[in-house]
Amino acid sequence: MRNKLIPVILTAAVTSVMTMLGVAHFQHNTPYFGVAESAQKMPVHYTGLNGSVAANGGAVNFEAAAESSVKAVVHIKATTQARTVIGTRNDMFSQMFGPQQYYIPAQQESGSGVVISPDGYIVTNNHVVENASEVAVTFNDRYTAKAKVVSTDAGTDIAVLKVEGNKSLDYMQFGNSDEAKLGQWVLAVGYPLSLDATVTAGIISAKGRSIGINKSQSSSAIESFIQTDAAVNPGNSGGALVNTSGQLIGINSAIASPTGSYAGYSYAIPANIVRKVVNDMMKYGAVQRAYMGVEFFDSRTATPEQMTQLGLDKTPGVYLTRVLAKSGAAKAGLQKGDFITSINGVAVNNEPELKGQIAHFQPGDNISVAYTRDGKNYNATVELTNLKGTVEIMKAESSLKLMGASFRALSDDERAKYNVGGVMVTDLTNGPITKQTQMHKGFVITSVNNEAVNTVDDLEQAMGNKTLQIAGFYPGYQGMYYYGINNEQDLERME
Repeated sequence: MRNKLIPVILTAAVTSVMTMLGVAHFQHNTPYFGVAESAQKMPVHYTGLNGSVAANGGAVNFEAAAESSVKAVVHIKATTQARTVIGTRNDMFSQMFGPQQYYIPAQQESGSGVVISPDGYIVTNNHVVENASEVAVTFNDRYTAKAKVVSTDAGTDIAVLKVEGNKSLDYMQFGNSDEAKLGQWVLAVGYPLSLDATVTAGIISAKGRSIGINKSQSSSAIESFIQTDAAVNPGNSGGALVNTSGQLIGINSAIASPTGSYAGYSYAIPANIVRKVVNDMMKYGAVQRAYMGVEFFDSRTATPEQMTQLGLDKTPGVYLTRVLAKSGAAKAGLQKGDFITSINGVAVNNEPELKGQIAHFQPGDNISVAYTRDGKNYNATVELTNLKGTVEIMKAESSLKLMGASFRALSDDERAKYNVGGVMVTDLTNGPITKQTQMHKGFVITSVNNEAVNTVDDLEQAMGNKTLQIAGFYPGYQGMYYYGINNEQDLERME
């Protein structure tokens, strides 16, 4: 009986194999263990360098981007000379004997920078070189040179340096930061903790973030950071945020951390803002800020009652609380209560995103603004202006240079806001102020030797004295600050 079953079993096995082979042939060699038809239609693949599919389904390859970017990222050492500062306490002892003096030894700050041209222009953070009396730059091949601070902007925390020499330098090309996507792989390249060039990887976890770090330095601060989880530590400031094509899409600027070291989130200035600021600095000597002439409400800080009352929970966009008369926005027909939803086709949902888009443009540029009013959609063309309401090119903010510092008088709006007249420090280079005090940019001088200072002419006359006691304040901080200077420098009027 068993012998009779063996031929039957063999016949059935051969028939099954032939049937399976025939089906596979007529179905174009479809794998036996395939996926559902709906899943097969989904274009899922790994992305490699330049957007190509990685060979053999491998992970993203950063090798080419890392190798090219480290050659264009430099180590910056900024030295601040020793100086004597005047104490800010206003107690009985200071009133009787005068403010106390303190000696601060020479200090050296370390950061990073990105070479953006073969002839030696470098972009970094303003806070890396702020108040520096000397700046040295070391390249990846150990070549070291002194750098000149060409221009700085506290509002965006950007500075431009220039290295002289005949050497043709490796440099990095700008990418389009508006095209950066959530979840996109990026590299952070810099010199953290005084280590050699270091590359870390992560993804973009958010865009259009504001963390308030620039607002303490400038009343016209712009923050629309790219947030990533690439590891960034002290020393990375001014370094490159790079996409997998090796393009610069941001300048690393800050971290969110309770300890001061990396704790999961880092922030980079978008490359489109950096490129615009750098071009302004090199062409005009000052950043040309553009304004629509509107004030708006930031939904991120709204209470539940405000969300419901203003319709913020139902309507996307940025809610306008005021449209200034005769502004570009007013002339284009925008009104209080409108919701701006996009600028030139790029969606904006909060204050940082709106400011970040406007920061791409100059006074005199026309932008397309999409907005909603009473549930209906509208479009308008808005001509942007400068802070004075004109489209003229603004020259460097300061008109007077004394003792290695530049100044400008407070505007009418600033006088009304602070309820006091004064002269603001707009730039600091090597001179008695940086050598003898710890004064920072943004300081508002209200008096010198107890004489009121309201204009740059007042300041020029007051600083003709050999011994100076400068009094003033920092916007956003309480209390008066006092600095003592032994002035032996000649006055120099800027063009």
